[in-house]
Formats: sequence, structure tokens, C-alpha cells
Amino acid sequence: MAVKDLTQEASISDEEIVRRVIDGETYLFEIIMRRYNQRLFRVIRAILRDDNESEEVMQEAYVRAFEHLRQFEGRSKFSTWLTKIAVYEAYARGRCRERLSDSETYREDLIAARDRSPEERTFDSEMRLLLETAVDSLPEEHRAVFMLRDVEGMSTAETAETLNITEVNVKVRLFRARAAIRRQLFEKAGAASKQAFQFLGARCDRIVQRVLERIESRH
Repeated sequence: MAVKDLTQEASISDEEIVRRVIDGETYLFEIIMRRYNQRLFRVIRAILRDDNESEEVMQEAYVRAFEHLRQFEGRSKFSTWLTKIAVYEAYARGRCRERLSDSETYREDLIAARDRSPEERTFDSEMRLLLETAVDSLPEEHRAVFMLRDVEGMSTAETAETLNITEVNVKVRLFRARAAIRRQLFEKAGAASKQAFQFLGARCDRIVQRVLERIESRH
């Protein structure tokens, strides 16, 4: 199957892509997936807390959305409609998993940026792990709201529609989620507070070298 160049179509609106996919240009659905992969992964993982399983559910969500594109009526944003499908699939998988087993696996996959120093990469990884652990410890309904509102930047109204709850509930759950995360981060960081804001490694060497050079230049 020939690979399509989607560069020119990359800026097309969701609604236009949906219309064209329904009319037969199915290859354009790739744009939808690339556009929303991160959002769907984040919200699904907030519910399931498992990377591999989240990827499987993402696939199911996309297939389900593709199969039901004609049912999208435009009463809400396409992104909201798609995210609702992902949330539904995630909760369905969670219920199935609970029936099969009470045990739960959890895997962390941290990828450090290549252009940062070893000290910065270590700090990034540790901070990311702290945050992910704090989010994972939240009650399920709080995790989903936090991910949609604070991570994905969805509005209160969109989040309420996606999760089928009231806007008041969104605000209450978000407040509690933020408070719990704040509390956990401070508790975990407290024991190592003396290690915060250190000036070590290459940064320290660089400043020392520059100062020595300036001192020597005065003689």
C-alpha cells in the first residue's frame, strides 16, 4: 500500500477530515490519530495506569471511532467526541480487568531528553516519576479530571461532557486532585529538600572556570 504524503492536509479541520474520510479518503484518518495520540494515551492511562494496556485501548478507541464516524453529528467538538469514546473503552477494559483479576501491573517508562546534562536528565526523570506516582495514587475519578483539565487543557465544560458529570463535579474533583498531588509532592520532597536547587556538575565547573579565567586576566 502506497504511503500518502499528508503534509498539505495536516492543517485541515477535524470536521473536514471526518467528512472526507466518510466520502472515501480513509487515509486521512491518520491525521486524526497523530493529532490526538497524546491526549488519548494520557486520559486512558489515567484510568488504567498501564502503558501497554493503554496502547491497546487506544487502538480499540480509534477503530470504534472510525466505524462510527457517521454518527458524529457536530453538536460538540470532534476532539470531545473522540475522547469520550476513549474514556468509554478505558472504563470498559477496567471493568473487564477487575472481573478477571484483582492484581494490577504497573510499568514506568521514562525517556530523558538527549540534549540535557546527566544531572538534568536525572532530575527530570526523578521529577517525572514523582508526578506520575502522585497522579497514579489519586482516586480514578480524580485522575481522569486532572489529566483532561490540567494536562490536556480541556475546558471545564468539555471535561464534564467527556466524563458525563456536571461542571460542578469537575471543579470539585480537580480541586481535590490538585490538593492531593501538592501534598504528596511536598511530603516526598521534604526529606530531600536539602538536595533541591543544587549547582553541580558541568554547570559548577563552567562557572569556576570562567571566574578563574577572569581573575587570571587581571594579573
